Amino acid sequence: MICYAVIDTNVLVSALLSSHDNAATVQVVGKLFSGEVIPLFSEEILREYSEVLRRKKFGFSEETVGSLIYVIEKYGFGMIMGSSFWAFGTLIVILKEIIAMKYVSIDTIMAAFIILPIVFSVLAIMLPFQLKFGGEKGRIAIICTLVIVFLMGIVITKVSNAFHINLSFLFHQIATLNRAVLILAIIGFTILMLSISYRISLSIMKKKEF
Repeated sequence: MICYAVIDTNVLVSALLSSHDNAATVQVVGKLFSGEVIPLFSEEILREYSEVLRRKKFGFSEETVGSLIYVIEKYGFGMIMGSSFWAFGTLIVILKEIIAMKYVSIDTIMAAFIILPIVFSVLAIMLPFQLKFGGEKGRIAIICTLVIVFLMGIVITKVSNAFHINLSFLFHQIATLNRAVLILAIIGFTILMLSISYRISLSIMKKKEF
């Protein structure tokens, strides 16, 4: 079971200092690396992690500290930037509608709540590639993946036509679902993608040498 939690800095320190694998703090950090616990944090929390764990009195290696907070920083920065651009874009659209029509349509609000999970889904896809292959190779890997997805879409369309499956009707049925249910389904799918992406990224970083 995956859970989200704010990890206190003392928990990280205690886990790294402990020599007992069955210690509670060690198990928490173990679940952090396995992806069973996904940390919630702010910029202040990240600064505290970095400052405290790098204190000389603890003697933690840069590799240990780096592998512990690197992925957290990547996902945190990506989600903060994605949320900021989303909020700015949504605000511009809302102001434009207010100026032009004196009100904000429900479709605009619904679209905004759908776009944000899509932004996070793109983040979930991109980060493991960047961590695995680096900046330049990561972009190439993402492009190749998108090409493969595009080709798969063509294949699915051809197969559906061969078996007389009406994809347009299926998409229309999805579109007619209750909007709140549709948004909740998209949010749930996005959380699942971020969880899987986070596990993959942690696995990549564990295999890398800083």
